[in-house]
Amino acid sequence: MIKVSVMYPAGDGITFDVDYYADTHMEIVNRTMKPSKTSIDKQIDGPYIAVGHLYYDSMDALAAGMGDTDEAMGDIANFTNATPVMQISEVVAD
Repeated sequence: MIKVSVMYPAGDGITFDVDYYADTHMEIVNRTMKPSKTSIDKQIDGPYIAVGHLYYDSMDALAAGMGDTDEAMGDIANFTNATPVMQISEVVAD
C-alpha cells in the first residue's frame, strides 16, 4: 500500500477550513485522483494544522492518480493559505 500524505503547516496567520476540506476538496481528490481510500488528521498539537492521506494499492495506481491533479491543486486556495508539504510512503504495517 502506498500513502501520500499532504501536510499543511500551522503557523501565525495560517487559516484552514476543515469542513470545506473534508466535504468539497476531498470529493475533488476522490473523483479526479482516484485513491482507494482517504483520511484526514486535524491538529490537536504539532507542526501541521491538518494532514490529508491518500492511499493507493500500488505505485502504478499512484502514477495514474497523479496524472490528473490540476483541479485539486487549483482548489487549495479555497480552504487554506498554507503551502502544503507532500510525502509519499510505503505502508509497512497497519
